[in-house]
Amino acid sequence: MTRKASSYTDYLKVPDLLGLQQRLSQPPHHDEMLFIVIHQVFELWFREMIHEAEEILRALPAGKVRRATRLYRRLIEIQRVLLQQIAVLETMTPSDFNEFRDLLNPASGFQSGQFRELEFLSGMKDAGFLRMPALDPAARAALQRRYDGDSLADVFDALLRSRGFALPAPGGHGMKEARIAALKIIYDRHDDHDDLYQLAEAMIEYDENFQLWRYHHIRMVERMIGHKPGTGGSEGVGYLAKTLDKRCFPDLWDVRTHLAGGGAYGG
Repeated sequence: MTRKASSYTDYLKVPDLLGLQQRLSQPPHHDEMLFIVIHQVFELWFREMIHEAEEILRALPAGKVRRATRLYRRLIEIQRVLLQQIAVLETMTPSDFNEFRDLLNPASGFQSGQFRELEFLSGMKDAGFLRMPALDPAARAALQRRYDGDSLADVFDALLRSRGFALPAPGGHGMKEARIAALKIIYDRHDDHDDLYQLAEAMIEYDENFQLWRYHHIRMVERMIGHKPGTGGSEGVGYLAKTLDKRCFPDLWDVRTHLAGGGAYGG
C-alpha cells in the first residue's frame, strides 16, 4: 500500500541524510565537510542521471521521441549543475585539501560505480572497469548489467531502423558508414525529420557536457594536487587527461564533416 509521509523531514529522510557526513580527520578539518558533501551530491546526481537514462532506454523503443528529447534536456541541466559544483569545490585551497587528503587513500573518485554505470549507459563501455578491485559485489553486478545491456546509442540506432534507415544489425559490418549516412539525411533534411533532428541535437549537447565536465574536473584536480598520483593509485591528472577524447556518440560529431554547405566558422 502507498504510505503517506508524515512530514517534509520524514519524506526526505533528512536525519538519515545529515548523518552521512562523517569526517575522518582528528580534530575534524573544516574543509573535509565540503569535500564529503560535494562528492555525496555528485553521487546523488549520478543516481538521478541513471534514472533518467533508463527512462530514455524505455521511451525510444516505444517511439516516444519527444519524451526522450525532453529527458536529455533534463540530463543536460543536471550536467550544468555538476559543472557549477566543481567551482564550489575549487574554493578549497590545496593546503586545506592536503590536511586530510592522506586519509582518503585508497579511496578515489576513479572507483565510483555509478559514474561507470553512467558511462556504460552512454555507450562508453570498457570491460576493464568490471575488474576494479574496489567494486563491491552489488556494484560489480550492476556494472555488468550495464555492460551487457543496451546503451543510449543502441536504442538510437534501433529508432533509426524503425524509421526506415538502412542500418545493419548491432555489431554488423559498415555500421559507422550507415549511421553517418542516416544522420546526414536527418541533418540535411531536418524539416522532414524534425523530431529525430531535435533528439540528435540534445544527444550531442549531452555528449559535449560530458566532455566539459571531464575537462573541468581535470583542471580542478591539477589545481589541487598538481601532478601527484591519485589516492586510488591512478596517475592522477595524467590518467584523467587520457579520458578527454571519450565520446558517447562519436558519429554525431563526425557527421558534421559530411554535411552540405560550408564556409562558416573557419572558412
